[in-house]
Amino acid sequence: MAREPRDHQPAEPATGPGTAAGKDGVATVGTALTGAASRSRLATRASGAVAAFHRLRPMRVLHNYSLNRGPLLAAGLSFHSIFAAFAALWLGFSIGGLVLQAQPRLSNAVFEFINSAVPGLIDIGDGDGLVKASALLAAPVLSWTGAVASVGLLLTALGWLAATRAAIRTIFGLPGPRTNPLILRLQDVGHAFAFGLAVLVSAGLTLVGTRALGTFGAYFHWSATDLAARGLGLVVMFLFDTVALASLFRVLAGIPIPARRLLGGVLMGATGLGVLKVLGSRLLVASGSNPLLASFAAIIGLMIWFNLISQVILMSASWIAVGASDEGSSVGGRTGVDDRDTGPR
Repeated sequence: MAREPRDHQPAEPATGPGTAAGKDGVATVGTALTGAASRSRLATRASGAVAAFHRLRPMRVLHNYSLNRGPLLAAGLSFHSIFAAFAALWLGFSIGGLVLQAQPRLSNAVFEFINSAVPGLIDIGDGDGLVKASALLAAPVLSWTGAVASVGLLLTALGWLAATRAAIRTIFGLPGPRTNPLILRLQDVGHAFAFGLAVLVSAGLTLVGTRALGTFGAYFHWSATDLAARGLGLVVMFLFDTVALASLFRVLAGIPIPARRLLGGVLMGATGLGVLKVLGSRLLVASGSNPLLASFAAIIGLMIWFNLISQVILMSASWIAVGASDEGSSVGGRTGVDDRDTGPR
């Protein structure tokens, strides 16, 4: 007997505690996967942001500066600078003292120019300074003892130039120059005399400008005249620092830096040096505020000052080195930042 077909009814979904638990488990796994994906995207974005931050030029400059032991080199330069500064003072005034004694205004301008560059170095009568101006003007050189002392002090001053050359070339990732050491010494002697002449010319320009402003002072308010004189002094010092830094990088260190790249670096360095010189007296006073260090606060202040100056010089060298590496300029060795992707990998 044939069976009658049965109507097929849709199966009812299974219900019960086991089925509900399965749905909750799937939802939990989905939520976990979504959270993991979100965290992964956030980590990727954060890593990309950190990598982009490290690719910024200031960060690569700092990286190159640290990679090439910039802080250690600056500390060594500051140590050399202490001895070289006193040696250069004694030598410079021994040679040019006869001229400066006959020109009191010029000698005062030279003292003020040096004190603006290195605050607290020369005592011009106010009691603040390590070396008395009168002692510098009376420095003897026309004697056997003076000649022997001059040779020793000249070698001390030349030691700073040699250390500066080595430090700058290290920041650029370059080895030492292959020039004959005797020729290098003779070149350094020329650099030292050129530097002293530049100080004398800069002080003379400041003196002429100040006297010119004094001539027109009767037509202006005195405060405006004083402000203009201070501004003139800052401009002359800025130009002096710019030329000095350019000569350090191109002539002393002997690095063939493109002119446009060199100009940007030395202007940045001269600006940093100018800020330090404007705030120099406050920085040195702060360094000697500890009563336990009052007896030799001036020496400590000068060491801090020379260290800051050395940091600025080497940091501007690092800025030029990184910029030259970005442009593909052939200035010598590896700077440590040839690849712009210096961020975390």
